[in-house]
Amino acid sequence: MLNKLFTLFLFGLSLAHAGESPLVNQLAGHPSPYLALHGKDPVVWQEWNAETLARAKRENKPLLVSVGYFACHWCHVMQRESFSDPAIAALLNSRFIPVKVDRELNLALDADLLAFTRQLHGVAGWPVNVFVTPEGYPFYAVLYQPPDKFKTVSEKLDHHWRVDSVGVRAAAQAATPARDIAANPIAADARDLAMLERRFLEAALNEADALLGGFGAVSKFPNVAKLRALLDLQARSPEPRLREFLLLTLDNMARLGLHDPVNGGFFRYTTDPDWHTPHFEKMLYDNAQLALLYARAAEVLKRPDYRDHAHETLDFLLEVLGTREGGFRTSASALDSQGREGGAYLWRPAELRKRLTPEQVRLVRRVWGTGSHFDLGDLPMEQVPPSAAERPLLAAAHARLKAAGRMRDLPRDGKLNAGLNGLALSAFSLAGRGVPKYEQAARRLRDFIDAGLLRNGQLLKSRVGKNVFADAELDDYAYLAQGLLDHAGAFDDAGSRVLADTLLRQAWDRFFTPEGWRRETHPLLATAASHAALPDEATPSPSATLIRVSLNRPGTAPPEALNRALAHATRSALADPLSHPGILAVLRARFAPAQ
Repeated sequence: MLNKLFTLFLFGLSLAHAGESPLVNQLAGHPSPYLALHGKDPVVWQEWNAETLARAKRENKPLLVSVGYFACHWCHVMQRESFSDPAIAALLNSRFIPVKVDRELNLALDADLLAFTRQLHGVAGWPVNVFVTPEGYPFYAVLYQPPDKFKTVSEKLDHHWRVDSVGVRAAAQAATPARDIAANPIAADARDLAMLERRFLEAALNEADALLGGFGAVSKFPNVAKLRALLDLQARSPEPRLREFLLLTLDNMARLGLHDPVNGGFFRYTTDPDWHTPHFEKMLYDNAQLALLYARAAEVLKRPDYRDHAHETLDFLLEVLGTREGGFRTSASALDSQGREGGAYLWRPAELRKRLTPEQVRLVRRVWGTGSHFDLGDLPMEQVPPSAAERPLLAAAHARLKAAGRMRDLPRDGKLNAGLNGLALSAFSLAGRGVPKYEQAARRLRDFIDAGLLRNGQLLKSRVGKNVFADAELDDYAYLAQGLLDHAGAFDDAGSRVLADTLLRQAWDRFFTPEGWRRETHPLLATAASHAALPDEATPSPSATLIRVSLNRPGTAPPEALNRALAHATRSALADPLSHPGILAVLRARFAPAQ
């Protein structure tokens, strides 16, 4: 009882401030599942908005801006360990203005805070916790930390602020990145395309893992933008070495731990370079892009089985992330309904023996066992695919395991984001073409966009049920315009072309300036800057996407702005080819449209 009273006393102290009403946690019942997750925290979380910054200025307190997303395992861990701790909450509430952000609703803010974190530490990820001056300048960042370390860092930063807030402010302002915009960029021409193709191919093959496929020596992400650019190069100029790398990568992504052999779909990444142990969240953006990648690879590499992988991925999207309205949810959680990481995907020997015949267990062990989804002891390093005679037996085993219904109560993020649904529209329109159930899904999604993501002719960022988020960002306009044009091409839908053209004109008006691209219309972070070109990351570069689709839609972009954006993008790509593979498709659209 005394401990409870002491906690309440500390909590009350943290809320008190002369002339201000006490802060309360604003997130209870929030329509964002991630923010609602923090609604019962003792931390008095605020939303990221102008009023929150104004209060920080009035109280002369730094902000703690903590960014994550619902499917993120370590975000859940930090919520459970640190943000539910009364002592940590009392510190944050009394000394800072705590702010919680769902990255999928604030992509621009998230990108800026991640860039600051990389500049500071060399790495970034989620959850990212950034301490920001009341004027909006970041001055320190931490990723996941155990509670004792996080509390110690917060106490030290509070001490520095109270002792020398003037110095902290000055250091934060001095660390603001310089703008990367050239005053008069050199216009792009056809020679840039040839030069960039050479530079990109050389850089990609130098970074490639020739033994296991993919890129990276610590963990493995799909890197769809790089692989798509390499596939396009292979289609234009076939090369044995490149073909071998692409086959190795695509085969290992589909047969090892990145892929879920029972429920379908791909996980976000593997924590090891061997494609063995997945980080178990499944994202709409990954799976939509991978469906398109495997469909394209089936054509370029003459591998019909890759089209099967594309269709299996579309099935996952329909079964797990699809909604009755026709839109698609953002993600499926890494945690199952009991809070176990990967609990929906890990199959123990006793359960396999219970559900399968001994012959099926042996077959599953041989065909699927090299991923970490099956705890089957020592396994051979090389998988042996099923013979034609064994395929019915494997299909029966698959049906029995899927019938366990592991996906039925898997927590999902129910946000229906405009940009991510644009990626899904491209996937179903192109990778699903010719298959009635996928074509029907594409049409239903197209109808949902009209009914659910537009209001008074304006694009919404996202919706959850009847709750809407209005501030659509550059990414949303770019991916949805692309999806609408892919749908128009697949189904000869004039209405989709008209809506895409409208979104393109709005996007150029709202997000491109003489200083470059901005990702949001009204940034609040003081260090938010315009960019010459945005890189391809887990999702395609929104600036490259917008330039490319506008090149094929006359009248959707001011010619001077389009040429300037193309020049900026080309210079950025030539300087750092691996960060901008999407520019290759842009330059082909301009200088080699018939090839």
